Amino acid sequence: MIPREVLAQVRRIEIKTSRLVDETFAGKYLSAFKGHGMEFAQVREYVPGDDVRVIDWNVTARAGKPFIREYQEERELTLIVACDLSGSQFFGSGAKLKRETAAELAAVLAFSALKNNDKVGLFLFSDRAERFTPPRKGRKHTLAIIRDVLAFEPQGRGTALGAGLDTLNRLLHRRAIILLVSDFQDEGWERSLRRTARKHDVIPILIEDPREESLPDVPAWLDLEDPETGERVMVDAGRGTLRGEPRRRRAERRAAFEEALRSAGLSAIRVSTDAPFIDPVVRFFRERSRRFR
Repeated sequence: MIPREVLAQVRRIEIKTSRLVDETFAGKYLSAFKGHGMEFAQVREYVPGDDVRVIDWNVTARAGKPFIREYQEERELTLIVACDLSGSQFFGSGAKLKRETAAELAAVLAFSALKNNDKVGLFLFSDRAERFTPPRKGRKHTLAIIRDVLAFEPQGRGTALGAGLDTLNRLLHRRAIILLVSDFQDEGWERSLRRTARKHDVIPILIEDPREESLPDVPAWLDLEDPETGERVMVDAGRGTLRGEPRRRRAERRAAFEEALRSAGLSAIRVSTDAPFIDPVVRFFRERSRRFR
């Protein structure tokens, strides 16, 4: 039984993101994600200037005059939301958790896909594969995806990005657009990312929280718990040497993330829990559309 408050939150996200899709995202999604091939559309009578290489000789022989085959871009795409549900996704220092930000992002992109008649699927992972929902169409299916990103209870607490990507590669038999939503707080996943990017169109989406960069500015001891390992430690927030430690660790993770992107030839969307995600997503769509013109 799905809790009533979860259903209410899914409905709020649908209302909010549907408006964003209609006003901002649907057209940008269409121009940013083009079809991956060409499919036959029709035959028509040859006119001077047509490419003779596409003459349909069978039809030409039957009709006694030349006809050509016309093709169109294969528009129907498959979008997979691959969402990290490790313990760190349940963190948020402001109004929203990382997981809630991920659900809103997934909703915007899933409803954009739905509006453009594309299929949407879901892959949830932590330190193990948690759930795979095969891609389908339809509003009810899309709402179920948003609900699961928002409320599915994972069995694992850790992060295994590499293993998650390897599992997803085995599950997908056709090329897809993979939205990889995570805070990327893991190591050793770079090779799996490169392998996945050779088979699929991968778009990493980095979700961060400002509190991960600095401790609260208070002269007190803080009881901190690692959300993925459960390890707890007492920290003197008033010590200057310790206050810079979160910033240093975040800078190291960022550097590793950027190197992984360069190695795989990918671009990422970067969002924060304390800021609207509209601008980063629109900027990414715009830049991607320019690259594929």
